[in-house]
Amino acid sequence: MCARCRRPTSVCYCATLPQLPTQTRVVVLQHPRERDKAIGTAHMASLCLPNSELHVGRTWADDPKVQAALSNAAAPAVLLYPGPEAKDILAEPPTGPVTLVVVDGTWSQAKNVVRDNEMLRTLPRYAFRAPQPSEYRIRREPSDEVVSTIESLMYALGALEGDAERFASMLVPFRAMVDAQLAFKEGRRQRLRKRVARELPPSPELTLLRTRWQDLVCVVGEANAWPYREGRHRERDELVHWVAQRPSTGETFAGLAAPTHGLAPSTAKNLKVAPEYIVAAPPRAALYGAFTNFVRPTDILCTWGGHSLRLYRGGGGELALPELDLRLLLAEVLRRRVPTLEVYAAEVGLPLVSPNGRAGYRLASLVAATRFAASDRGGAS
Repeated sequence: MCARCRRPTSVCYCATLPQLPTQTRVVVLQHPRERDKAIGTAHMASLCLPNSELHVGRTWADDPKVQAALSNAAAPAVLLYPGPEAKDILAEPPTGPVTLVVVDGTWSQAKNVVRDNEMLRTLPRYAFRAPQPSEYRIRREPSDEVVSTIESLMYALGALEGDAERFASMLVPFRAMVDAQLAFKEGRRQRLRKRVARELPPSPELTLLRTRWQDLVCVVGEANAWPYREGRHRERDELVHWVAQRPSTGETFAGLAAPTHGLAPSTAKNLKVAPEYIVAAPPRAALYGAFTNFVRPTDILCTWGGHSLRLYRGGGGELALPELDLRLLLAEVLRRRVPTLEVYAAEVGLPLVSPNGRAGYRLASLVAATRFAASDRGGAS
């Protein structure tokens, strides 16, 4: 991995990064869920702009660095975010030096960040309609006028500093990243076509899934997750909800565990479980003991990715059982990638609610994926 751009060295774009000094101070406020996105552009933009700073979080009322940047009288802060009162920054850019504040995240995430930070809501607001569609061909935008963070900064800085051509060079590393991703995607398609053409047999993992149906146990874990705040101590995610089902018999397991460090602000809402049930639950050791009694020595655990099992073991739980990642097996069966369990559930029309909270809904989706991958329809691959 390249320590600078945080990309694999085979697709590092550092050699294409321009250095663009600016009179405008740029402050990017990034939602935590965007921080580790390999195809994000906020970090790339910050590498192009020496007079910029990137902060990760959801709220910044107690962050002295952000507060200082947004209250700089010599370069008053303006927010690049659409709204009824927003001026067109391309047609009416503010005069004099300013601090340009940009929120990085999906539209839903950005909306929440602006809503939850009063200091952002009070800033003069600017926006624009992109003169041409985004070049972000690896990520679908909601409309032709919507562009990526680095493209937004290119347009805004070009207007603020009167030199659109100079800031167009910010798209050089952006295009390099997009081209590399598309080349990788096409290479994966070609490998898949060759696999289908040769009619390769199922992988050993898929064969195991189809021959050991009676031993499969689907498991889902949910975490008590504290929000990320740059430069501050953050408690580790800890397991608080664990559910399982044996598809062959319909036997189910569900257990809650009381959080060790208190309940994080959004945990109950995200898990769709009443907070009083979570805090009043027995210690995690009791959940581990009950689940140990539920499983058998011959069982095989079916998961979606590795997050659930990392949560389980991270809290001291022991699971010396074979594991199958249904996300990978379903991709083998469908001959395409399924990004999330929720996407698969929506594709097959599963209900969006469960009496056992979000974990129950995800478990039902996982069981459905397991049944499909083990079925004759899935076996067609």
